[in-house]
Amino acid sequence: MKRNNIVFYHYLRLVLLSFITAIICSALAYSLQYITEVFEEKIHSFILSKHTLLYIITPTIGITFIFYLRKYLFNNRPNKGFTEIYKTLDERKNHLSFFKIASHYINGFLTVIFGGSTGIEVSTVIATASVGNNIYKRLYIARKYKREIVCAGVASGIAILFGSPLAGCLFALEVIARKLRKSLIVSCAVSVFVSWVFIHTFGHEPILHVQVSQWKWSAIPHFIVLSLLGGLLAIYFTQIVIRLKKIFSTIQQPFIRVNLGAITLGLLLLVFPYLYGDSYHGMNEVLNSDISQSQISWSLVLLLIFLKPMAASLTLGAGGDGGVFAPSIVSGAFLGYLFAWVCNAFFHSQLVPVNFALAGAAATLSAAIYAPLTALVLVCNLTPEGYHLFVPIAIVSLIAKYFSKAIVPYNVYTYDTQSAS
Repeated sequence: MKRNNIVFYHYLRLVLLSFITAIICSALAYSLQYITEVFEEKIHSFILSKHTLLYIITPTIGITFIFYLRKYLFNNRPNKGFTEIYKTLDERKNHLSFFKIASHYINGFLTVIFGGSTGIEVSTVIATASVGNNIYKRLYIARKYKREIVCAGVASGIAILFGSPLAGCLFALEVIARKLRKSLIVSCAVSVFVSWVFIHTFGHEPILHVQVSQWKWSAIPHFIVLSLLGGLLAIYFTQIVIRLKKIFSTIQQPFIRVNLGAITLGLLLLVFPYLYGDSYHGMNEVLNSDISQSQISWSLVLLLIFLKPMAASLTLGAGGDGGVFAPSIVSGAFLGYLFAWVCNAFFHSQLVPVNFALAGAAATLSAAIYAPLTALVLVCNLTPEGYHLFVPIAIVSLIAKYFSKAIVPYNVYTYDTQSAS
């Protein structure tokens, strides 16, 4: 009886701390998303209306700010992304420093608003994981619940960004925890309930403003081919991130490293403004155009498929904050959109390009982070009618993940973990 009371007490504390963590992390994610969207839109609109040559220097401004903040405010303490989350979960005495909350919040914001071609998703994940870790450390709960509190923070952060409590829960379990037990489900359930209240209180604007159409079973073979292409695109993305990080790490002079990457990125933005920031605005613009009506060039879409991962890699190599989350969604959406157009133009397939854009986003994201369930639910929530495509998106997410893993048995996150060990 006494043991049951102890277990009940620990679970009660777990629920309470998950609740507190979720409130803080939901507020953190909501505020970061809001201010980033506002400033990104204002700066981008200013550049378009005043002088497009400003594209060349805006990434330098943002990444230089980050460099000096790291040097003087954060004392050059390292930020190793997901590597540190996995390390702190696997080692009892290892913890995420409190400074990482402010560091990733500020750096993610500065990276995106000045055109850094990533997104705030990974910055939010690390900041919210740090919140959870520090609450665990300071309010001390049973040692085995460290993973639970960290996952509670991450679940609420992702839930807020994509307006989907289920996506937040799945991401925390599938990507962060990498295991399943009752206590993890409890902590994530409490966390995403709080996030659900936040979403319904403050509202959530869908990332994509497109009309999804009903799909036909005859399109399944096309979805399968797209899933393989999405897997290959994710491999390309993973490899280019890893290789450019290695190249930039060999540059000893910080000034050269920052400006080489940032100015190269700026030149890309000058020619392809769609790559600015997280590129969700560019994705909406492309998907609401029509290649067959010559509203947008197929060659431009083809270039964007490969240049978005390149732009993201340059951002990260130069010292920007972020990851492969938003770039995978964007480049995958371009891939699916172009794939449908090619099939329609040359094989008279009568595919719906927007449907395939969502499927391409799911396939590429799933293959990039090895999380098919997260990719499925997250992409279905990009647009209000996304769940009409539940079956084909589920198919492409699963196939793309296992296809890419068969070719390259690590993604960018597991690579970081291996290289750090």
